[in-house]
Amino acid sequence: MADRPFVHLHCHSHYSLLDGASRIPELVAHVKAQGMNACALTDHGNLFGAIEFYKECKAAGVNPIVGYEAYVAPAHRGDREAKKRGDAGYHLTLLAKNQVGFRNLIKLGSIAYTEGFHYVPRIDKEVLAAHSEGLICLSGCASSEFSEYILLDRMDEAKRAAEWFHKTFGKNFYVEIQNNGLEIQRRCAEGAKDVANALGLPLVATSDAHYLRQGDSIAHDILLCINTGRLQKDENRMRYGSDQFHVRPPEQMYELFPGDHEAV
Repeated sequence: MADRPFVHLHCHSHYSLLDGASRIPELVAHVKAQGMNACALTDHGNLFGAIEFYKECKAAGVNPIVGYEAYVAPAHRGDREAKKRGDAGYHLTLLAKNQVGFRNLIKLGSIAYTEGFHYVPRIDKEVLAAHSEGLICLSGCASSEFSEYILLDRMDEAKRAAEWFHKTFGKNFYVEIQNNGLEIQRRCAEGAKDVANALGLPLVATSDAHYLRQGDSIAHDILLCINTGRLQKDENRMRYGSDQFHVRPPEQMYELFPGDHEAV
């Protein structure tokens, strides 16, 4: 174990199709080499990597935390109002706490494809509440409902969203903060901490890892170009805005959140 413990709870593999660049065997080996004794897998909208991840972790003596980054429809999962992918669903980080939670993740992942698919596989708050047992919920990245309200300076609605998640998940709900060097994340974290303090909710720091090492950011950027059908030289294409979405070592996480070591 590292000098100060940290576990990646928001981590993408190549099963986040054309958006994650970490292969699972390498991811597990990298985590272990950095002195971490556990890791979560939270791929976009699917559990495709869960079994491979579980087996690799067990073989390496790393505790596997199976999860996924869900897409949550703004209204009902059956709605098809959104005109573009970005409007189709908010992001939300879900982790299985036990076997019941794992079964609920499978149910949610299946419903997302069979009932909620619109641009992306989506659930909604109705099915989330029905299958919340055994799950740990983190409020999500800058693309979550909670973060969107903060970025729009609609703090009352951010607070109400957090209250809904807290009511649904109880002590298994955490307010997520991130720092990959983006201004948008700094603004989200400031608002998130205000809401967490006001409601007495715990904070958790995550790294939103999409590739193993900082130097892999170039390969990841090319992956995004393939995903979106654009060229690297295109000015107005989707890009991550920093080269810091890697699987960071524990000490780096403590440095990034100087006033929030408890969240780390």
